[in-house]
Amino acid sequence: MIQDIPSLKEVYRDYFPIGAAVSADAVSKSPDKELIAKHFNVLTPENAMKFQPIHPEDGVYNFEHADRIVEFAQQNGMRVVGHTLIWHQQTPEWVFKDANGNLVSREVLLERMEEHIKTVVGHYRGKVYGWDVVNEAIADSPPYDLRDTMWRRIIGDDYIEWAFKFAHEADPEAELYYNDYNTETPGKREAIYNLVKGLKEKGIRIDAVGMQSHINIYYPSIQEVENSIKKFSSLGIKVNISELDMDLYKWGDREDRYRGGVSDDILQLQADRYGELFGLYRRYKDVIGRVTFWGYYDGGSWLNNFPVKGRTNYPLLFDRQFKPKPAFWSVVNFDL
Repeated sequence: MIQDIPSLKEVYRDYFPIGAAVSADAVSKSPDKELIAKHFNVLTPENAMKFQPIHPEDGVYNFEHADRIVEFAQQNGMRVVGHTLIWHQQTPEWVFKDANGNLVSREVLLERMEEHIKTVVGHYRGKVYGWDVVNEAIADSPPYDLRDTMWRRIIGDDYIEWAFKFAHEADPEAELYYNDYNTETPGKREAIYNLVKGLKEKGIRIDAVGMQSHINIYYPSIQEVENSIKKFSSLGIKVNISELDMDLYKWGDREDRYRGGVSDDILQLQADRYGELFGLYRRYKDVIGRVTFWGYYDGGSWLNNFPVKGRTNYPLLFDRQFKPKPAFWSVVNFDL
C-alpha cells in the first residue's frame, strides 16, 4: 500500500530529522503505521501527553496512549518529543482549585506543577529526548505580554522559569523547548526572543524555540519565516519547526469550498510554497533541530475541525488515500 516512493527521512538525512504528530491509534493500524515508519524518524504525541489526557484527576495518571507511541517509536528506531508540560489549554480545572472550588495559592500550584512535571518527565526519562516545556505563553496582540492564564495569574510571571527548572531536574539529559505559534509576526517574534533571552540570562536551560508553523498558502512570507529563524538562533539555540502544516484557507475564511475536492492549481500553489519553505530550511540546516508535521495525511489533520468544525482541508504532504501530493514531490525533489 505504501508506494515505492522516496522516504522523507532518508532524503533529509544530511539536513535534519523529519517528524510527525501522531496518536496511539495512528501507530496501531495500517496503512497509517507503515507510512509513519517509512517517512519519519521523530514522533510527537499530538494529544496523549497533554495535561488533561495524561493527568485527568489529582493523583491519577494515564500513560497508556503515550506509552504506545513511545513503544512504536523505539521499535522503529525513532526518537520522541514530549508535548507539552505547561499550557493554558487542555489543562483540567482541578489543577487550579482546592476542595471547596476556590483558587489555590501560588505555593500549592507550584507544588502541583512540580509534581506533574516530575512525574511525567520522570516516567519518560531516557525515552523522550526533548520536551515542549511551556506552550503558547505569549499573547496574540500588542503589546505581546505574557498571556493571561491561570498559571500566570496564580503563580506570577516566573511560572515559566519554574516549569523549565522542574523539567531539567526531572531529566537533566533532556532538551527543553519553548513552543509557540505566529512566531513570524514581528511583535510576537520580539516577545519570544526577549522571553528566551531572559531565561538564558538566568542560567535556565533552554535548547530551542519551537516555531509551530501553522501557516497557510498565502501567509506568512518566506522572508518573515527566515527573519524568525535568524532571530531565535542568534541566541545560540536551535529552532524546531514543531507543528508544520499549510492550510488552504486564509485565517478568518469560514467557507468550506473544497469539500468536493481541490483544483490542481491550488495544490500546485501549496506545493510551490512547501518547496520554497524547505529550501529555506535546508539553508538553515545548522540551526534547525527538526521539522515536524502536525499530522501525516490530510484525512487526519486537526484542520478538518479547526477553526471550522467538519471543514475539508488538505494541509499535509499525503492525501486522504495516503498518496503523495504535489507538495510531497516539491519537498523531496531538490538539487543537492
